[in-house]
Amino acid sequence: MSDDALVRWLEDLGTDDGDIVGGKNASLGEMIGRLRASGIRVPEGFATTADAYRGVLDHGGLEPQIRAALEELDPDRENLARVGRKIRGLIEKAEIPADLAAAIADAYRRLGERIGRDAPDVAVRSSATAEDLPGASFAGQLETFLNVRGRDALLDAVRRCFASLFTDRAIAYREEQGFDHMKVAVSVGVQRMVRSDKAGSGVMFSIDTETGFPRSVLVNAAWGLGETVVQGIVEPDEYHVFKPLLDRPDLAPIVEKRLGSKARRMIYAGRGNETKTVDTDRKARGRFVLTDDEVLTLARWATVIEMHYDRPMDMEWAKDGDTGDLFIVQARPETVQAEAEAQLRTYSLGDHGDLLASGLAIGDGVATGKVCRLESADQIDRFEDGAVLVTGMTDPDWVPIMKRAAAIVTDHGGRTSHAAIVSRELGLPAVVGAGDATDALDAGREITVSCAEGDEGRIYDGIAEVSVQDLDLEDIPETRTRIMVNMANPAAAYRWWRLPADGVGLARMEFVIGNRIKLHPLALLHPDRVEDDEAKRQIAALTEGWDHPADYFVETLARGIARIAAVHHPNPVIVRMSDFKTNEYADLIGGRAFEPQEENPMLGWRGASRYYHEQYRDGFALECRAIRMARETIGLDNLVVMVPFCRTVDEADKVLAVMAEEGLIRGKDGLEVFVMAEIPANVFLADDFAARFDGFSIGSNDLTQLVLGVDRDSDRLSGLFEERDPAVKAAIAQLLARARANGKKTGICGQAPSDYPEFARFLVEHGIDSISVSPDSFIPVKRIVAEAESEVPALAAVAAEGA
Repeated sequence: MSDDALVRWLEDLGTDDGDIVGGKNASLGEMIGRLRASGIRVPEGFATTADAYRGVLDHGGLEPQIRAALEELDPDRENLARVGRKIRGLIEKAEIPADLAAAIADAYRRLGERIGRDAPDVAVRSSATAEDLPGASFAGQLETFLNVRGRDALLDAVRRCFASLFTDRAIAYREEQGFDHMKVAVSVGVQRMVRSDKAGSGVMFSIDTETGFPRSVLVNAAWGLGETVVQGIVEPDEYHVFKPLLDRPDLAPIVEKRLGSKARRMIYAGRGNETKTVDTDRKARGRFVLTDDEVLTLARWATVIEMHYDRPMDMEWAKDGDTGDLFIVQARPETVQAEAEAQLRTYSLGDHGDLLASGLAIGDGVATGKVCRLESADQIDRFEDGAVLVTGMTDPDWVPIMKRAAAIVTDHGGRTSHAAIVSRELGLPAVVGAGDATDALDAGREITVSCAEGDEGRIYDGIAEVSVQDLDLEDIPETRTRIMVNMANPAAAYRWWRLPADGVGLARMEFVIGNRIKLHPLALLHPDRVEDDEAKRQIAALTEGWDHPADYFVETLARGIARIAAVHHPNPVIVRMSDFKTNEYADLIGGRAFEPQEENPMLGWRGASRYYHEQYRDGFALECRAIRMARETIGLDNLVVMVPFCRTVDEADKVLAVMAEEGLIRGKDGLEVFVMAEIPANVFLADDFAARFDGFSIGSNDLTQLVLGVDRDSDRLSGLFEERDPAVKAAIAQLLARARANGKKTGICGQAPSDYPEFARFLVEHGIDSISVSPDSFIPVKRIVAEAESEVPALAAVAAEGA
């Protein structure tokens, strides 16, 4: 048999060669040959062919022996381990035919000449001929060997790759999928080893893995060889990049940047062909693996690869520590979200028990069940169907157990770990990287696993109340009135990308500060005033990895806001500047040193009155920096700024002046500034406020409170708090009329339109431009508004003209 029939250089291969070298190697060849001109680097190398594998079986007369062993397999596969071990032993002991051994040795020698290195270290990867097909996911079932050096070691690794076609998990998968074992062959790819042991590596997807949001690239990164990320040994750094702005070299559209613990790293062992996993030093754990420029380079490559293959892709990358160069080392179709049905199912929790543990949420579902803690997949006989699997980490041997679970919880791993990938494929909620879940969750305990609250997955004690709603995205009527959504949690923003909303009418900045940043901004600027030792410790831990603690506040806030804006780009996203009350600010870490005690915080030092005040102006400056970063650096210029609780016209002038000093100049680069209409003064002096702002957003809760003189938090007065009261409606009608007369935009972001259909009709009758509601109320409100517009076309048309 000729050398070409046994060994092929990767650059001579393409996607049509999957039957010859398997999907993985064919894809590598496709990228080397077709995408090199786009700047994408793939390590050079060669691959053995399917004929080479079959030649080994023929040379040793192994096929009938393998078939005979497979016939011994029990229907329930109880003897799978014994059968798999027997077949692998046959192949591992087989002699490689002389012509194949010579072809591999010659290609290995020539590879060394190409890269200028005798006996180069190489990565040896298995590639099945049925692998990486849209309907078949063989990921993680066959073996990979890293840091292989020398002819004899290479031939041994090739033989072991051939044998790995019959790992227990691969046999079981082919049985379940109906593949004929003997019709599947294995190719072995041999590539120059990228010295990522000296730098870092990871996985990326050209689609959001949890929601299917198609305009985001997800990048995971850890120190050392990439097996730690794939196997779920570490919690990697995580980045989300907004694809539509990647063609702008002046922007850095990274909308999420999360530091992972990266507690372990895999490196060369320094002897033979071995690798070892070691602890990561504290300094490296506190640093991001990739620079922003490297993240953007990888994201651009992911976009090019996706466009080339015309489908979402799952890729592995590595950085060479000797040269600093980035490489793509694998690319395969993404097979979960790309094939998911376009439906929107939402889960919400009612009463629930105490929080027991938390980690990264995989999926957006909720499940309940009893805890079953297992240390290894060999304990499958202890697992009860419908239990929650709790373990340190998983690998492909765990799949038979995972299929029987209600949910999965692991101590270790990130979004691209084995547990995460398989959970998505099975449609199971999972919480990965939960730290001490195996200690915190007692065996047999009833728990609720919730992935319905954003990026953070939470495990609660007991069986919680869970409601499920399927939103029908078909036949949603068109409306002249813009129907927008209220959005507080950036982590949940991707969940709603399928909603045909006209933007975000209210994004609450204080939610991002309270839930993501957790720190009082002045505690970062004036740490000497923080006396609480525990607060100091928490501040140091949260800001680790940032050159200046204030940068942590600015970047985290900017990216949280940008993530919301990215989902709705280019539609407007109205961001309300912080509107904490003093007691809420004091509850932030380090906050008590900076906040006064007030008898009635609801009517105290809040909103606009803080922004220009000497005791908070520096904190407001950080908020402004975050808005500028989101708009100008990340590139989400669809952000609109909104000023809350602005009591007087003079106060409006002061706030706008401070914003201008911080670079947020109304009208510059299309920046619009709205004001919340939630104080009677905003209604009485609507013409004056209209001269200073581009629009009004009615805050019906505060407006009702101040029109009726009712404390909205008072249980005794709850019967008097009524947004539909004639006095409140008169104020709203007056404001809408004056805003329309001044050519200003109007909207409402309170709960009333969601709760009361007649209130939504009232707003349409008075020509409001937009109504913003909670996402789960969007469709019913959209239908109510469409009906109302059909009944009052004249005023609806007036509203449309004024938009």
